Amino acid sequence: MKMSKRIGIVVGLILFVLTACEKTDELQDSSIEGTYFGILSEGSGLKSASGAAGGDHGATADVRKTGEGQIEIHCYGGEFDTTFMLNYFENHDSIMVCLEGENFQAMYGHMMGNGHMSGGMMGNHSNNGTGWANHMNGEHQQGDEHFGGFDRMGKTFGYTFKMESGDLHFQGVKK
Repeated sequence: MKMSKRIGIVVGLILFVLTACEKTDELQDSSIEGTYFGILSEGSGLKSASGAAGGDHGATADVRKTGEGQIEIHCYGGEFDTTFMLNYFENHDSIMVCLEGENFQAMYGHMMGNGHMSGGMMGNHSNNGTGWANHMNGEHQQGDEHFGGFDRMGKTFGYTFKMESGDLHFQGVKK
């Protein structure tokens, strides 16, 4: 009887320790909505040999969800100020973004939905894939370019703006 009581206490302690020691790196605020403060850089945003990145400006990106699988981003800093819409897709601990509407058609040569994907933006994860994997398989060809996304663990957002005068890259942290 004493042995089974000891086993019960040990099992109880093990269960207590396992439930009390939850992962601390789990996402506490996994929402991508919010304000991201960062830098808007010309070109790749890489520093030159002298250590200075040319044309860097403090910048802000305000992100808000506008519907199922859609966000609006207002990015501004220096003389740059733009508001645009993107589709977003779950990809494990990241959220990937893709152009939407006419911008998607202009970049990829067809309208979204002309691929073999079915279901909503965030749903229909066939074959245990992510929303991003389903989007890539259903809407894109190999080599199609994408311009940014969110790291929910690091609470960061990065996006490259394709401009005729040269690319601009925003990289920011959610505060």
